[in-house]
Amino acid sequence: MIKFLDLHKINARFEPQLQRTFQEFLNSGHYILGKEVATFETNFAEYCGSAHSIGTGNGLDALILIFKAYIKLGKLQLGDEVIVPANTYIASILSIIHAGLKPVFVEPDEKTFNISPKEIEKHITEKTKAILVVHLYGQLADMEAINKIAKEHKLLVVEDAAQGHGAIQGSGSLKAGNLGDAAAFSFYPSKNLGCLGDGGAVTTNDEKLANCIKMLRNYGSSEKYRNDLIGYNSRLDELQAAFLNIKLKSLDADNERRRDIAKRYLSEIKTDNVYLPFYDGSENHVFHVFIVRVDNRESFTSFLDKNSIGWLIHYPIPSHYQNALAMYRHLSIPITERIHQSVVSIPISPVMTDDEVTEVINVINRY
Repeated sequence: MIKFLDLHKINARFEPQLQRTFQEFLNSGHYILGKEVATFETNFAEYCGSAHSIGTGNGLDALILIFKAYIKLGKLQLGDEVIVPANTYIASILSIIHAGLKPVFVEPDEKTFNISPKEIEKHITEKTKAILVVHLYGQLADMEAINKIAKEHKLLVVEDAAQGHGAIQGSGSLKAGNLGDAAAFSFYPSKNLGCLGDGGAVTTNDEKLANCIKMLRNYGSSEKYRNDLIGYNSRLDELQAAFLNIKLKSLDADNERRRDIAKRYLSEIKTDNVYLPFYDGSENHVFHVFIVRVDNRESFTSFLDKNSIGWLIHYPIPSHYQNALAMYRHLSIPITERIHQSVVSIPISPVMTDDEVTEVINVINRY
């Protein structure tokens, strides 16, 4: 059986360091917002090329805190519209709603799966104040076009970079996390940079925003027992930060391995019954997942099961069809619905062997 994702094998590479770091953490007696969080925030900001990084409890909280901080700073107001890709994971949309803002669902480009700049322009109204861009499946959205639109209409640009750790724009050095006004990351265990629990972070070059988020994540406190804002409890765990400091060093190499596997899939999967994703060969894609599309998903996944190939669906139900968002069920977003009905994710990870990649290719070519 080739697992869809073998998290134990991914983390086993770091086991001696993780065990040693846990013992140091245990001995330190300092378990909340200690030196490991501070070190990771410095390291991750430097990695992304941003001035600030603020660790949070998870990726959803990172997004919510960005929007809440913009409201505190007067750059957003309750009820403002935020444009968001319709085919994203529901967390992106929930963050907007939790912040008291209104999500505006916009169709993706069916070739790249990312939000369409042309569709963004069609949905801008006088109530639109921000664009939430999602680097879906690990591929950067068209940030040059989106930032141009945002500048013309004086809109904030927030990146949901939960799947885009390390993706690089064009031939330059700008990375996910430094392509808009602020960005949110998730370090959920299955992410390209994953901890051994929940974790998240915000990156930004805006010092006022960073300082506000630092307070909001910690009960609205600027110093112990002094609370200036109505805040939350969403702090990156000290132990998870220690683990992330170890794993961050391998992120670029892991992403490169993912791209190598993706290139093999793209060049060696030949069946006409499986539609392969768009990829321009650059570093703008880190292949958090490798998505294929099929006409009959049940038939394809049953075939994979019979041949011991793991798979997942990202995502089986469009957000506007979820019961939690029933108020949006009336929306007409056919491209999003077609994508959700036809996508299947096949195995890709930095610890897959060449033989395992070959086996996945050979099996799919028999479909």
